[in-house]
Amino acid sequence: MSDPKSAPQLLLGFDFGTKQIGVAVGQMVTRQARELCNLKARDGIPNWEQIAELIKEWQPDALVVGLPLNMDGTPSDMCVRAEKFARRLNGRFNLPVHTHDERLTTFAAKGQRLSQGQQRGSYREQPVDALAAALLLQGWLEHYTHS
Repeated sequence: MSDPKSAPQLLLGFDFGTKQIGVAVGQMVTRQARELCNLKARDGIPNWEQIAELIKEWQPDALVVGLPLNMDGTPSDMCVRAEKFARRLNGRFNLPVHTHDERLTTFAAKGQRLSQGQQRGSYREQPVDALAAALLLQGWLEHYTHS
């Protein structure tokens, strides 16, 4: 396990997409993450002011961006775009940015919403991106605390 004093205490997680970017918040103390919000994006470009507001409000120690790897573990086309988004986050906000395998988080988020009876209508009208961000951030927290 890593030294808790050097570990980030509060994190924001991002589920990158070309039309929406899900955002979650998590913390090392509880090792829990929860969905925060969905941000609109235009061809993968977010409203950077909205992200700046979230960072100002939450003051995270680090950021985590999900990497949509192919099922065989190789990088997908979206993976390249997510990595570019991660670099831009780091460049704009000067915070450490970690990436984490997010395979199947959107699938799991949709399943979770359906099983809880919370999904009414289309996923376009009720996106699950923030929940997917929480699941990927939760996965990063679990991986980080066990490595």
